[in-house]
Amino acid sequence: MRVTVDQDLCISCGSCVDTCPEVFDWNGDDKAQAIVDEVPGELEDQAHEAVENCPVNAIAEK
Repeated sequence: MRVTVDQDLCISCGSCVDTCPEVFDWNGDDKAQAIVDEVPGELEDQAHEAVENCPVNAIAEK
């Protein structure tokens, strides 16, 4: 599983970073970004929860 964050949609709410800090972190523009190329299997549930909880649907699963 891979995840991407649309930088134009991200409102920096921090929900994804709080939910799954092993996969998401802040970039230099204070927007969330995926910090792994591939989500480790043991973190897929947390990453999926972060996708589902994004208030502006800025995170996509691939």
